[in-house]
Amino acid sequence: MTAAPVRVTLVVRDGCHLCVPARETVARVCAELGVGWEEVDVDADEDRRARWSEEVPVTLVDGRQHDFWRVDETRLRSALAAPPRPPAGTP
Repeated sequence: MTAAPVRVTLVVRDGCHLCVPARETVARVCAELGVGWEEVDVDADEDRRARWSEEVPVTLVDGRQHDFWRVDETRLRSALAAPPRPPAGTP
């Protein structure tokens, strides 16, 4: 079985109390919709830390910032119902 292409990225950090429910929501919604997702550590990359350190957890859909602090399940489902969009800055 081929893994679904990643459309959702969850930016997290160790010890983040908001990251736990965000992870659960993203995992559940993506599993139900057959959408691939990944989790990345905000503190593992200097650019990521500079951009999103104060907004963790951050949810990206198709490479674009979608939510921060909390994952709105309805909004996430709606975004994933649309066809994948190229990442920002892509022609």
